Amino acid sequence: MQQMHYRLIIEKELAAGKKKRVAYNAYCPALGLADWGETIDKAISNITKLISFHIESLVELGHRVPSDYDATTVVTSVAVPVSLSKKLAHA
Repeated sequence: MQQMHYRLIIEKELAAGKKKRVAYNAYCPALGLADWGETIDKAISNITKLISFHIESLVELGHRVPSDYDATTVVTSVAVPVSLSKKLAHA
């Protein structure tokens, strides 16, 4: 069995609803796939299964399988000045 490696971006999100529940969204930029889980481990497990299914489907259909050669990834944050007439509510 061959192994392929793909970058994942995982972001924490407060789930909608009355209960303050957390969800983790996992995104694979090279394949344009996303999935989620109630924990980081579950999100990774779910997207790993999705990536595997996606690649197997591409191979079955005779399509090219994208690879993830981007060795340079920059993750940063920015300070954004916001001028509002009302107080900004933070999540």
